[in-house]
Amino acid sequence: MTEVREDPRLDRLVDLVVRLASGDLAARLEPSSARDAVDAVITGINLLADELEEMYQDLEQRVAERTAALDQAHLDLERMALSDSLTGLANRTLLNDRIQQAVARAERGAQPPAVLLLDLDEFKTINDSLGHGAGDAVLVEVARRLTSVIRDTDTVARLGGDEFAILMPDATEEQALRVAQRALRALRLPVTVGDRAVWALASIGLRFGSHSQTAEILLRDADTAMYAAKARGRGNIQVFQPAMHSTALARMQVATELGAGLAAGQLSLHYQPIVELATGEIIGAEALVRWLHPKRGQIIPAEFISVAEDSGLIVKIGHWGLRTAIGQLAAWARQFPLSPGFRLHVNLSPFEVRRPGLSEHIERTLEHHDVSPSRLTLEIAETGLMTGDTNGVETLLRLQALGISIEVDDFGTGHSSISSLRQLAADSVKLDESLIVDIASDPQQRQFVGAVLQLIESVGLGLVVEGVETAAQLDELQALGCRYGQGYYFSPAVTVEVMTHLLLSRAILGNPAGRPGAPGRQGKRPSGRSNGKC
Repeated sequence: MTEVREDPRLDRLVDLVVRLASGDLAARLEPSSARDAVDAVITGINLLADELEEMYQDLEQRVAERTAALDQAHLDLERMALSDSLTGLANRTLLNDRIQQAVARAERGAQPPAVLLLDLDEFKTINDSLGHGAGDAVLVEVARRLTSVIRDTDTVARLGGDEFAILMPDATEEQALRVAQRALRALRLPVTVGDRAVWALASIGLRFGSHSQTAEILLRDADTAMYAAKARGRGNIQVFQPAMHSTALARMQVATELGAGLAAGQLSLHYQPIVELATGEIIGAEALVRWLHPKRGQIIPAEFISVAEDSGLIVKIGHWGLRTAIGQLAAWARQFPLSPGFRLHVNLSPFEVRRPGLSEHIERTLEHHDVSPSRLTLEIAETGLMTGDTNGVETLLRLQALGISIEVDDFGTGHSSISSLRQLAADSVKLDESLIVDIASDPQQRQFVGAVLQLIESVGLGLVVEGVETAAQLDELQALGCRYGQGYYFSPAVTVEVMTHLLLSRAILGNPAGRPGAPGRQGKRPSGRSNGKC
C-alpha cells in the first residue's frame, strides 16, 4: 500500500480527471512503460476522454446546424413577411418602412423621396379572358420590367393585385419623371402569354415628397394622381396636385351614387335619329344614356362614364343599356313596321368588348326579344379597336358572324390610319364632329374631309357623319357624296316617347332639298351642351 501512494502517476491521473471535468476534453495522459494497473486506469480514462470529445464535437456540430437552420427560417419568415410571394418584390409593409427611412434621411438634409404608383389598365380583362395563370405571368413580367428601369437605390413594390409602386429616395423631380417615363415605355411592349400577345399598359401617379410627410400620405396622394391619369385617357403620367384630392373624393361619391342610381332605375336611354341626308328620312337611331339624379338633376355622361369605367360599373351599365335598347327595338317592331334598313346603334366601352361573354350575352338578348341581329349596330371608339387585344378582336368577329354591324365611332380622334381600317373588325365608320366644324368656311378642311370620305369608301366601309349642326354643313357633306348623318340640325337625343312619335309619323328631319317647313331642329346646339356619347 505504501508503494502505491508514492506513485507520481496518481497525482497526474488526478490532475487529468480534474482537467476533463473542467471541460478540457483534449487532455490526455501518456501511460508509462510499466503497463501495470495504474497504466490500465490511465488508458481507460484516455479512451473515455476520446469518446467524450467525439460526442461533444458531434453535439457542437448539431447545435451549429440547428442554429443555422433557425437563422435561415427567421430570414425566410422575414422575407415572406416583407416581400410579394409571386414577384419577389417588396410588399406594402417593406415599402412603408423604406419610405419612412427615406423621409427620415430627408430630415437630415437629403432630397425628399418621390413615390410612383402604377395600376395596370384593364388587367382584369386578361385574368377573365386568359385565366389567372396568364395573369400571374403578366405580373411577373411587369415586375421584371419595372425593376429594369429604376436606380440601384430605388425600390419596386407590389401592393396587391395589379398595383405597383416605385420608391425613389433622395430624388429630384427630373429623376422621378425620367423613371416614370421609362416605366411607361417598358410597359408599352406586348407581353407574350402562350401563343397570345397581351398589353399591360399602366397609368402612373407621381407624388413628389416634402419634409415631415408620412408613408400613408405619400401613397394616398400618388394613388389619387394615378386615378387622375386614368381619367385623362390612361397610359399617362400625372403629378399630384392638391386639387386632385377633392376631385378623387368627388369621383368616389359619384361612383357610389351611380351604383345606387343604376339599381334604383335612375338611368334611361334617349335616342338621336340618324337620317339620310338627301331626304331627311330616319334610317336609324343611336341610344345614349342619361342619368336623372334625384338631387342634382340631369347629369351628362361626360361626368360619370369615366367614373363608371374606373369603378367597373361600366360593364353593368353596358349590359343594362343593351337589354334596354334591344327591348325597345322589339317594342317598336311590335307597334309599327320599321323600315327595312332601320338599325339601332348602341355604344360599347372597350372594357365590355374585352370582357368574356359579351357576344353570348348579346345573342341571348336578341333571341329573348326576337330581334334580328341585322337591326343592331355596335359602336366602339377607334381607340378601343386599336389596342391590338386579340380577345377583343375575336369578340367583335363573333358579333359580326351573328349579323351585327360594327362601327368605328369618333373616327378621326384616335391614332388609326385609313390603311389600318382594313385590319379592323368593322363594317362602317362614324366621322367625328370635330372634322366638320369648319367644313363650310375652310376650303382646306373641306378638301381634307373629302379625301377622308373617299378613302373610307375605297376600303368598302359605310359612313355616318355626326355633329351636323347647320344647313351649310349639310350642303357641303351632300356635295361630297356623304349619305348619312346625325346632329342637332336634325334632332337632339330625345326621349323614347318622342322617338316613337318620330318613327310612327315617318317624320322628315332637317330641311332636305330646300323644302320649307320640314320638321326638325335647325341651328347649332346650345353652347356647353354635350352630345352625351357613351
